[in-house]
Amino acid sequence: MGPAIAEIISTITTQEATITGPCFSYHQKRPTDIFDFEVGFPVSQPITATGRVKMSKLPAVKVVRTIYQGGYEGLGAAWGEFCKWIEAEALNVQESLWERYLTGPMSSPDPDTWRTELNRPLSE
Repeated sequence: MGPAIAEIISTITTQEATITGPCFSYHQKRPTDIFDFEVGFPVSQPITATGRVKMSKLPAVKVVRTIYQGGYEGLGAAWGEFCKWIEAEALNVQESLWERYLTGPMSSPDPDTWRTELNRPLSE
């Protein structure tokens, strides 16, 4: 993700847009052995597609959400626990999901303070 984030930030900066919120990763379907996802930031204005960077939008949906606190290596277990809770609550969710990295290495060198928002869109 590091090179993708750097490429996105460079494009946003070059086009004189402003990042207005935390980085996110959006997955069309729940990851398996292969991760297929988009990385992005909310921005102050539309940007022009350049290379691999293009405008995209997170879907406007109701979500079930939780916050995980800790290093990124614990995200898999956090998602597993969250999905078990969703199942126990009999919530009907879509295949897609996203993470928003509320605080991380750029905020603090201490992974115990990092916070990641986990989101699963609800089916209607």
